[in-house]
Amino acid sequence: MTDNTGAKVTKLSNGLTVATDRIPSVSSASVGIWIGVGTRHENAEENGLAHLIEHMVFKGTRRRDAAAIAREIEDVGGHMNAYTSREQTAYFARVLSEDLPLAVDLIADIVQDSVYDTEELSRERTVILQEIAQVNDTPDDVIFDHFQEVAFPDQPLGRPVLGMPDVVRSVGRDRLVNYIDTNYGPGSSVLSASGDVDHDALVELVGSRFDHLPGASESETEQGAYKGGEMRVKKDLDQLHFTLGFRGVSYSDPDFYALQVLSTLYGGGMSSRLFQEVREKRGLVYSIHSFTSCYMDDGIFGVYAGTGPDEIGEVVPIVCDELLSLGDTLQEGELARARAQLKASLLMSRESTSTRCEQLANHLLVHGRPVDVDDIVAKVEAVDEDMIRRLVGRLLKTTPTMVAVGATQSLESYDAIRARLQ
Repeated sequence: MTDNTGAKVTKLSNGLTVATDRIPSVSSASVGIWIGVGTRHENAEENGLAHLIEHMVFKGTRRRDAAAIAREIEDVGGHMNAYTSREQTAYFARVLSEDLPLAVDLIADIVQDSVYDTEELSRERTVILQEIAQVNDTPDDVIFDHFQEVAFPDQPLGRPVLGMPDVVRSVGRDRLVNYIDTNYGPGSSVLSASGDVDHDALVELVGSRFDHLPGASESETEQGAYKGGEMRVKKDLDQLHFTLGFRGVSYSDPDFYALQVLSTLYGGGMSSRLFQEVREKRGLVYSIHSFTSCYMDDGIFGVYAGTGPDEIGEVVPIVCDELLSLGDTLQEGELARARAQLKASLLMSRESTSTRCEQLANHLLVHGRPVDVDDIVAKVEAVDEDMIRRLVGRLLKTTPTMVAVGATQSLESYDAIRARLQ
């Protein structure tokens, strides 16, 4: 199948989707496998398992030890990496186009034939526990895990990607293997490549190397259920770290692109309302920005600020007032600027083989098809003042999520902040 995006898509007989986005003007290629499982596919007793597996696949296979994996990709000047999110796990590489077969072989090897050695597992547990400790010691990182937990309490979507220390300490090899056998199925995976790649040659190569992925069925996912509320973590810090947010939208929501535009003009850059009012005009913060996190069935929208305990009393009213007044004071100039920022960001990202590879895989996992960049630009440019006004009202109808880390006694009550948003 060839799409008007220029992407080509083939589904192998085992159910694995192979997709390419050819860029003939470059001499490199990015390739990876995106698996549609992540943190939200874990139960409470295995939180952190997906992330632990992501680490462990690089620790040795039946054919290569960890050093050989690193050496072989770097012998040709390439690099490999991976990540775990709440809905996906990805393993990917970038190489010169002539070394694409090696990259595919390495990815196939670690995904299908890792041995999960128990001694390596013991060592990697310690590495991940250090990673968790580092995040916990970084308030402007850990606050987003807290925010997620308050927004989606007692459910997979609210749990941290890195996992809980007790689970990381205790999980055994058998549980890792069982998770892979259950979740790493070809039907929920996309092998994507971008750059100087030949689609038919890649299909043949992938078909010969990805020949024994687990026969897993599609993973069941607990429906996201946004709740909202508050959390205060009192710590002896010079700054108070603060987040305030609302229920957002899913990837398929008609307001998806409107929310990206709203976030951009509200707190997405140096010209945004929050940056100009809170930092530039009043000098109350070093960092303030809005953010969105979208999922298959739900999402969140919020704003983060890091400020002093003495300044938070002035920052919070501005954050609330700017959102409340946005629908009534929005000007076409700032709306056009936000649309231009998103359009430019999208089009400039198309110059990266890595980004195009990841975008193609994400589109196939989320939408089941490649998405034409012109269609995305058209939807961004279609966002108008009425859509923003309506979306602001939609956000404000949801229960706020508020999290603070630091000298929390200096922050007014959750009920007082909620009243400001009425």
